[in-house]
Amino acid sequence: MTGARQPAAPAPAPGSPDALRELLESLPDDLATPVFQHSSWTVKRSESYERLAFLGDSVLGLAITTHLYPRLDPEGFGPGRLTKIRAQAVSGRSCRAVAERLGVPERLRVAAPPGALAGIDALICTERVLASVIEAVIGACYLSFGYDTTAAAVVAAFTPEIEEALEHPVDFKSALQERLARRGELVSYAVVDEQGPPHDRTFTVSATIAGVEIGSGSGRSKKDAEQIAAQAALAEMSP
Repeated sequence: MTGARQPAAPAPAPGSPDALRELLESLPDDLATPVFQHSSWTVKRSESYERLAFLGDSVLGLAITTHLYPRLDPEGFGPGRLTKIRAQAVSGRSCRAVAERLGVPERLRVAAPPGALAGIDALICTERVLASVIEAVIGACYLSFGYDTTAAAVVAAFTPEIEEALEHPVDFKSALQERLARRGELVSYAVVDEQGPPHDRTFTVSATIAGVEIGSGSGRSKKDAEQIAAQAALAEMSP
């Protein structure tokens, strides 16, 4: 239960997925089973990992934000810069790396029904699938072990990605532009929604290629929203 107080545990080793793996392997069957169920393998979408991934995405973002906030100098790391660092640390590419260290591809292969084995190799190397599964793992762990235990394991597992984001920040808009240039394509950004009063506005921006939206993102400024939209677009595109 989320409100249950868990016994104190040793701090997970930074950069190690061991603590998150231990939580995963301790999950009850009713949570462990859907974590590795792709929606195409189930009769009901509710039996797949999608709802757990939705929950885990929020837990992941909060865990990384809570770790970064006290660590970084407020004078040098305002909301915009923090948003970019967090976005990179929890990006699809980062989640895929953690998923691979956790052995998610092989776990998916084992969980696949016989009828899905023909396409399993393509599925288990897809960034979007691996990122969703690692988010589902986090969501399931949160439900079973509570926030504090799960967050500590998450930060430990994502430490290499956090340090990479701090030492080598990526400009997602530039990365998207470079990838599209190789294809002879261009991206355009448009504000599709604005919420909140003038002093506390949230912008939603869409990234469009040839009239088709391939990503969207929301942020406290148009620039932040564009970066998140570009990140989402990169995650949608094949490598």
